[in-house]
Amino acid sequence: MDKDHLAFMIRDSVRAHGPKTAMRYKEGGAWRSITYADLGERIRAVAKALLERGVQEGDRVGIFARNAPEWAIADFGILSAKAVSVPIYATNTTAQAEYVATDAGLKLIFVGDQAQYDKVTSFQAGGAPSPWVIAFDRTTRLSGGRSQHFDDFVRDGAASPRDAELERRLESATSDDVATIIYTSGTTGDPKGAVLTHANFFHQFRAVDARFQVGAQDRSICFLPLSHVYERLWSYYVFRSGAENDYLADPKDVVACMPELRPTAMVSVPRLYEKICAAVLDRIGKASAPRRALFRWAMAVGKEYGHRRKARRRAGPLLALRHRVADALVLSKIRDVVGGEKNFFSAGGAPLSQEVEEFFFAAGLLICQGYGLTETSPMLTCNAPGAFKFGTVGRPVLDCELRIAKDGEILARGGNVMKGYYRRPAETAAAFEDGWFKTGDVGFIDDEGFLHITDRIKDLIITSGGKNIAPQHIEAMFGSEPYVEHVAVLGDRRNYVSALVVPAFPVLEQHAREHGIGFASREELVSRPEIVALYQERIEHVNRRLAGFEQIKRFTLMPAEFTQDGGELTPTLKIKRRVVVQKHRAVIDAMYAGTANAGARPAVAPSPGRH
Repeated sequence: MDKDHLAFMIRDSVRAHGPKTAMRYKEGGAWRSITYADLGERIRAVAKALLERGVQEGDRVGIFARNAPEWAIADFGILSAKAVSVPIYATNTTAQAEYVATDAGLKLIFVGDQAQYDKVTSFQAGGAPSPWVIAFDRTTRLSGGRSQHFDDFVRDGAASPRDAELERRLESATSDDVATIIYTSGTTGDPKGAVLTHANFFHQFRAVDARFQVGAQDRSICFLPLSHVYERLWSYYVFRSGAENDYLADPKDVVACMPELRPTAMVSVPRLYEKICAAVLDRIGKASAPRRALFRWAMAVGKEYGHRRKARRRAGPLLALRHRVADALVLSKIRDVVGGEKNFFSAGGAPLSQEVEEFFFAAGLLICQGYGLTETSPMLTCNAPGAFKFGTVGRPVLDCELRIAKDGEILARGGNVMKGYYRRPAETAAAFEDGWFKTGDVGFIDDEGFLHITDRIKDLIITSGGKNIAPQHIEAMFGSEPYVEHVAVLGDRRNYVSALVVPAFPVLEQHAREHGIGFASREELVSRPEIVALYQERIEHVNRRLAGFEQIKRFTLMPAEFTQDGGELTPTLKIKRRVVVQKHRAVIDAMYAGTANAGARPAVAPSPGRH
């Protein structure tokens, strides 16, 4: 029996921390608690209920829901039955969820609410037996004989006599067992399922142990999607440490809840930190001149004080006094916004700007930025309280090697690297080079051992909220639109998706003449309200087929075509995204100058001669 297994890990925590709060969640406006002892009982009940439903060792079981205690309970129950957990993003469309369910061959699917339940039941068809569907939300209206509410499912499991069978199954558990299959966003094709083992996660636990101190006294807010490996690994580590995990169903509530919940350590994508920083700076920008001067002085003192401590140099009595004053008047109030003192913050999933890092650092809050991928469980590098360098993603973690290939690509090797892509031997082979995993990112390691990410080989958009988006998939959806010649989908390191739209000018000009829309130039044509409305309608039509985070929030109609001579197109007429971004940066920046509105919001590009 191999103890490096998540089923045994959670059992150890239940025994060690039985009466202590493991989870909190909001119900009816009040926070409710689940102890470690309660958690252990529910996990065991879910595992036995899965056996009752015929789930065998190695069967794949899906979780298609927003964050909630039930998500973690179902996940640990699946692992305790020696099955494989397969998460599906709660915001996925029906087609996206169906793809994962079909490719993974799910035997049973846990869903969150009516929306996810209806999506699953809509694609249950064909010759294969439909999977069982278990709904977390008691108000979900069920249909058919293979559906059940989660609380009834748990009661069935608690009453099941299959305890001995469950224990026999776990006797053969090893760290090489597959724990989960997590589907990555497809860049040029369909999503691929990264196969991660229990050993992959335990590699990460030891890496965190080596750099951070987390214990039963700590509290985290679980708001990033548990379907993402970043929050998933961290939540496992929270429970391994005997700490408390507080669940938010809606990530938008996190800023409002932080002062109330007062987390001591948590992980986030950069967008949270960007929003807090922007809100504070916006407030200060509207303040009186003396208040703005006080803020600038306090932040400068906080930065100097922080760097002295980082260098292990004595602050000196004058700086210490200035810092106490700055802290009382300004810095402590910034910390209050995020719920007070922190053990540490972590940032990953997308790049975090050095400006934001230093803003929080001056306020006495360290954000430890790291880097990794789904395929690496996810952490390859990270900064840490004892060793950090702003503008980098940190040093390689324990028992993980990095190498820079001749073309600058970052290669990785270690116990955190996946077994491969599920049922895709060719793609698995292509992802490795002489035993090293090819990350698809370009960077360099400096003379202090810190990794700098400089570019991205893979043409994948990662928003500042950490969402992975395949632009070609969205662009292809405009292929049947007669008025569209090209669409360049953008949004990398930005907080939402935008697009540059090149009209099919001959068709558009004909449409304008037929509808009496006058124009003297193409620039005038694309600025006409009737034309903007025409394209807005088409973009909204595409948006309805996309998950919320993929939808185009703003777009600009371009007055000139993309061409090979201009550098925007390859000889085969594919968009060269980096060239487009460089050449039209002013236009793109203008789309992000304001706040995103719901639905596609148009903008108009200047003529080529004006930028």
